[in-house]
Amino acid sequence: MSTPPEVPMRVESAALSLSWIPSESVRGWLKAGFDVGLSHYDTPPDDTVAGLGAVHGLRAEDRFRFVNHLQAWAEFDDDGNPTESGYTPDSDIILGATTVRLAGVGATFAAYSLPVLRHEPVVDQRAGAVRFTQTVGCRTGVPLPRPVPHAPYFLWQAPIAWTTLTLTLRANGSAEIAMPGASSFPRHWVYGPDGHLVLKSGLTDLERWLAHSFGARTPWGAQDSEALVVEAESALERELSATIMRAGTRPEIRRLPTGTTVTVQGEPGEDLYLVLDGVLDVDVDDRTVGRVGPGAVLGERALLEGGLRTSTVRASTPVRLAVAAAGTVDLDKLRAVAELHHREDGPA
Repeated sequence: MSTPPEVPMRVESAALSLSWIPSESVRGWLKAGFDVGLSHYDTPPDDTVAGLGAVHGLRAEDRFRFVNHLQAWAEFDDDGNPTESGYTPDSDIILGATTVRLAGVGATFAAYSLPVLRHEPVVDQRAGAVRFTQTVGCRTGVPLPRPVPHAPYFLWQAPIAWTTLTLTLRANGSAEIAMPGASSFPRHWVYGPDGHLVLKSGLTDLERWLAHSFGARTPWGAQDSEALVVEAESALERELSATIMRAGTRPEIRRLPTGTTVTVQGEPGEDLYLVLDGVLDVDVDDRTVGRVGPGAVLGERALLEGGLRTSTVRASTPVRLAVAAAGTVDLDKLRAVAELHHREDGPA
């Protein structure tokens, strides 16, 4: 009796990054255009963006600037060795649009897409895995004249924004995603294969983006920029952050340089901090136990456990914080957030 031919196991998965402009992330002369309505900030994306249907729904609402949608497949033999692999036709860039308003009249300018860069799949026979890498990017269709520190020293075109994603498929059916590179502006959120938010860019640096993100200093000039990435905060923190920012009393916004100490372990404190931008290290007994970024809530344990700070928190990049007084926060929500935080209890 003949043995039936082996049927390779096929693993297919997808992930995406969604790039958007947070409120108050623009400063200086460019902010004036946002203030008078020439352009707009974006409403924070949803916690879950499952599939292209959800992406196109957000696009219709003008909720993002561009999306890097990475989708790929790989086939493995019975021993877990990769045999074939490739990108799917849906692996591509999805552009948003820039709506400019003047005297109450809106005009929509489509962004200009750069060629999608897809690396050849990297096969790891020993690990039974295939890694895919895709870079997408664009610039707004609206001119942005400005001086720059490199030749040609003055540009009319807007800088280039981009993300580089990797998707690793394994013989056991699992998939892993990372964002090794990205432009320093705007904000980039990364969603895993299940559609849930998993990673965020930690810092938006408008000045760096305006000055350097063109020509040779982009992936299309063979130079990517390493992305500063942090894990996404919990859904409870996102709910609490919305409460802080939309409460009747507007929170104080603080901009702090790299190295600033925000809290000191053992000292009293009554303020609650919401990280709007940047990355901070959390130290306990002179040992780093965590790193947090945009969306994280800090200082809740001091409010709930006697008023003393349980950790020292320092800015490892420039940061922007919203500061909320204890009386403006729902303590039940704060307790729920505190139950999720165990940074002070052991290594990260």
